[in-house]
Amino acid sequence: MLDNWLNLWNGDLALAGTTVTPDFVVHAAMLDGSGELHGPQALADWIAQLRGAFPDLTFAVQVGPVTDGPMTVIRWLATGTYAGGFPGASAAPGTAIAFTGIDILRAASEEDGRYAEYWLNSDMHVLFAQLGLG
Repeated sequence: MLDNWLNLWNGDLALAGTTVTPDFVVHAAMLDGSGELHGPQALADWIAQLRGAFPDLTFAVQVGPVTDGPMTVIRWLATGTYAGGFPGASAAPGTAIAFTGIDILRAASEEDGRYAEYWLNSDMHVLFAQLGLG
């Protein structure tokens, strides 16, 4: 399951439907001020939006996975190159970026093999500094 999750974030958006449940929920601070996304398509769209500004973005596990029943936690490192288009950014296209975060994932069930819920805590202030955002 975790391999599919990482492959999804690393650009294989077709995996959304087989990696998360139809009623999947994301809990995260979104740039538009909202705090949740629902469903595989919303997740794939969100990842695609991020990858639009960082097309070569690569996520790698730094710590974990740590599991407890249906819960899995990983700390990841994302690296890539800024392609432009991030509102308010003063960084030039081609700027290398790197930031970290922690994913907490709840599996629907062992038999189902998909995630049902996701909490994200990422170091966006580190990314924003690299992009020249105030």
